[in-house]
Amino acid sequence: MPLSVAIDFPGGSGDVIEMDQKARLIRLVPTPHKDLGWQCWWYVRVDGITPGETIAVDVGNAPWATPDRASFSVDGRRWIHTSPGTRNGKRITFRQKIDARSVHFAWGPPFTLGDAERLCQRAAARCDGATHITLCRTRGDRPVPALRVGPAAGNSEDRYGIWIQARQHAWESGSSWVCRGFVEWLVSDDHRARALRDKCCITVVPVMDVDNVEIGAGGKGQKPQDHNRDWSEKPHWRSVAAAQRDIRRLDGQGRFDLFVDLHNPGAGSRAPYFYVCPRDLRSDIGRRNLDLFLSATKTEMTGPLAFRGHTQESGASYDKKLWKRISKNWVLLNCRDHVVAVTLETAWNTPDSTAEGYLTVGRQLGLAVERYLRKSPRATE
Repeated sequence: MPLSVAIDFPGGSGDVIEMDQKARLIRLVPTPHKDLGWQCWWYVRVDGITPGETIAVDVGNAPWATPDRASFSVDGRRWIHTSPGTRNGKRITFRQKIDARSVHFAWGPPFTLGDAERLCQRAAARCDGATHITLCRTRGDRPVPALRVGPAAGNSEDRYGIWIQARQHAWESGSSWVCRGFVEWLVSDDHRARALRDKCCITVVPVMDVDNVEIGAGGKGQKPQDHNRDWSEKPHWRSVAAAQRDIRRLDGQGRFDLFVDLHNPGAGSRAPYFYVCPRDLRSDIGRRNLDLFLSATKTEMTGPLAFRGHTQESGASYDKKLWKRISKNWVLLNCRDHVVAVTLETAWNTPDSTAEGYLTVGRQLGLAVERYLRKSPRATE
């Protein structure tokens, strides 16, 4: 049967530039989306396979689009790595035996709006005190699903406020899987998850840039700016404005303590690390709390994708023009001194950068948050 390629589904991306039916090879590039960010995300369905044959997918145009291993799924649910690809200049070819008539190949395990909605719905159904909410509707009139765990109101003494979000850059699908791992642990019967729920009000947003995720665009560097450069007094993106509104409300009530923005880094990164706010802008209590949080994370995030203590500052030397509009920096500059705000970058180009590996990072992040909050971050001594 002749092979064919489709992208007519949420997150689909890939322009075929050559189809060699005899060699069973498909050569493609990520679909370009003018002004909507880096051309790096690709996600296709291949039909017409004779079960048991090997399919070759050749992808290229930038390092961001060419992981050492791609991901594939024959059922659209379980995603696993291909064999390592073979590089040729800016391109890479993945060859994989497929025991099915149809298969999905992708840059990494996809995570769409539908996945975010199902995650929040399942979590709310499983856990008393958890609510599936809509943070806002996007400029494309799509919902931004979120999960809230804990009461929406309370005084400053009985609840800690936590905000976890993912996917300000649409192509960084691994960050949503990390978020899923955190959520699934949070609503589980683990005694430490229950302990965290008992003393916190937690908001989790699995996908911030819903529109670009759904159309298969990269998002990073889009115009007028990407979501992680939009944290200003007049944000362009509605999910950013909604997040700012809720964070300001919590902080104004004295009930905000921790902000974690989930991302994936460059191709050469081999272990998770954190971007942190410029140290000279942090107060004494802020520096103490950051050190405590990083120590807790190093204790809990032990692998296979392990946090070994590496951090990078992203201040004026990182982005001279827009550094104050990076989400964690906005939180630092607009919230109380004790609040910790960080960006977790989870490596995507390693053998362990799988759906299961990302889920483990999310669970271990939850354990780190629980350990960190054993001592009040608001304590002055």
